[in-house]
Amino acid sequence: MRSVILVIDDDEKITSMLRRGLAFEGYDVYTAQNGSEGLSMVMSAEPDVIILDVMMPKVDGFEVIRRLREGGSKVPVLMLTAKDEVENRVKGLDLGADDYLVKPFALEELLARVRALLRRKDQGGGETSEHRLIFEDIIMDLDSREVIRAGERLELTAKEFDLLHLFMQNPKRLLTRDLIMDKIWGYDYSGESNVLEVYIAMLRQKTEEFGGKRVIQTIRGAGYILRGD
Repeated sequence: MRSVILVIDDDEKITSMLRRGLAFEGYDVYTAQNGSEGLSMVMSAEPDVIILDVMMPKVDGFEVIRRLREGGSKVPVLMLTAKDEVENRVKGLDLGADDYLVKPFALEELLARVRALLRRKDQGGGETSEHRLIFEDIIMDLDSREVIRAGERLELTAKEFDLLHLFMQNPKRLLTRDLIMDKIWGYDYSGESNVLEVYIAMLRQKTEEFGGKRVIQTIRGAGYILRGD
């Protein structure tokens, strides 16, 4: 069955380019010129992935994401942002976007991001309910922001919770240092700061405090991955 992609963007050049490129790759493609039209099309098209621009007339991308998530939709959302809109990227991710891509972008990279989102959707992304994430013996409650491992409550700081949340949204997927730094701290990783390594060490200490095995693994020279072995 062909995957359905919904593109919501008021820039006709971008929607036209994406329609052709995605269709050539074998996807069924729907487009909407604004957020209001896009929300209506979500119901009729039932997309597998939404490509969503932030700045649009009538209903912007933030409002689209907010309404989707409040309505219980878990459809993966790839957000399109301008180069200097770090604040907007962070806001979009906090509202429930799954990934982002900065304009201008290469079509090949967008296609790779779409394929990754579709794989995670097929694998379930580790999510078992609208408000909980579960990976092996770790349970994360997104409403109360509590984490339980093997029956023991873990005392995590807000940033540690966000970091673990990112891993549990992407089980068994390599996360690069650049990606983690941008999604959790909101800026590009320069290689000079060891803040990520410090937080990884603290998170490992807390998740292993009650005898749990190590699940946050280091892939030398590449990044980190959440996996059981």
